[in-house]
Amino acid sequence: MSERRSKTFLADWIRQHMPTREQMAENKYLRPIAHRFLTPELWRFTRRSVPRGVALGIFAGFIIPVGQIFLAAFMALPARANVPLSALVTFITNPFTFPFWAVVANKLGAFILKVDLATTGGAAQDEITSGRWAWFLNLFEGVGVTVLVTIFGFIVLAVVGAAIGYILAGVAWRFIVVRKRQRRLRGMERRLDERMGKDAGA
Repeated sequence: MSERRSKTFLADWIRQHMPTREQMAENKYLRPIAHRFLTPELWRFTRRSVPRGVALGIFAGFIIPVGQIFLAAFMALPARANVPLSALVTFITNPFTFPFWAVVANKLGAFILKVDLATTGGAAQDEITSGRWAWFLNLFEGVGVTVLVTIFGFIVLAVVGAAIGYILAGVAWRFIVVRKRQRRLRGMERRLDERMGKDAGA
C-alpha cells in the first residue's frame, strides 16, 4: 500500500522530518496535556491551521531563546493551530541564526526607541521607566542598556513577525492549493481529450 499523500509537498515534507504525535506526546514536558495534544485536528494542514501555526512558531521562536518548541505546542492547543508546523517554524531562531537575529533585534529596538523619542517625547521609554515594568527590568538588572534594547527588539520581532508570517502563510497556502487544483483539472482535461480521441478513432 502506498504512503498516504497530503494536499501539498510542504505537508508531506513536514511529516517526514518532524516527530510523530506519539513521539512528541511522550516528552515529559508535554505528557500532562498528551490527551489534548494528540487531537487529530491539531495535526491537519488546513487554510486556518497553517497560518496560525506559522504565526505561533515565529512568535515563540523570537520571544524566548530556548524551549520555543514547547511554547509553540502549548499555544497551538487553544489557537487550534497546526502543531508540527508551529514547532518547525520555531527553528527560525537556532544556534546558527541567533547571532544574526540578535543584531537585527538590537538595531530594530534602538531605531524604534529613537523614533519614539523624536516623535512622542519618549512615550515608550517613559512607560518602561514608570515603575510598572520594574518586575520585568529586575530580571535583567545589571545586563546593561544594550541587552534591554535587544530584548525589546526581539519582542517587536515576535509580534510583527507573527503578523507577517500569518499573512504570508495564508497567501502561500492559497496559492499552493490553487496551483494543485489547476494541475488536477489539466490532468482531467488531458485524460478526457485522450479518451475522446480514442472513441473518435474507434
